[in-house]
Amino acid sequence: MATQEFVTHSAEETIALGRTLAGMLAPPKLVLLRGDLGAGKTTLVKGIAEAFQAASAEDVTSPTFTLIHEYRGPQANLYHIDLYRIDTPRQLETLGLDDLIADKSVLLIEWGEKFQRFERERDVEIALERVNEKLGERGRSSENDRHIRITST
Repeated sequence: MATQEFVTHSAEETIALGRTLAGMLAPPKLVLLRGDLGAGKTTLVKGIAEAFQAASAEDVTSPTFTLIHEYRGPQANLYHIDLYRIDTPRQLETLGLDDLIADKSVLLIEWGEKFQRFERERDVEIALERVNEKLGERGRSSENDRHIRITST
């Protein structure tokens, strides 16, 4: 397993990091996105979607209520999935996620850690957390500072 760590200081830097990370997410990939509400998961997906030419940053929104957003690009189809409101394996089954897995697919799954199968099947895990308590590189902490850890298998 390889792990990389980054700190971003703004939404723009998080989006830019997403663009950079897209290079390591060549399809097919199953990516778990971990982090509390407001940690920046969707912000990171904005950059990933731009890098794959699947959507512009302003077109990427949280799939909290729709559960799945699909963004189609020339090299990959991105599926941004939010399982926050999914509690049982039966509810998960009804989403038909297995039907989304294909050679050109990148599944970006928020709250996937709620289901063991994704812990086993994931190719990459991206964990985002606010840096509130720690001082940032500039000697102060900002509400926009994020610590981002990427672990790939």
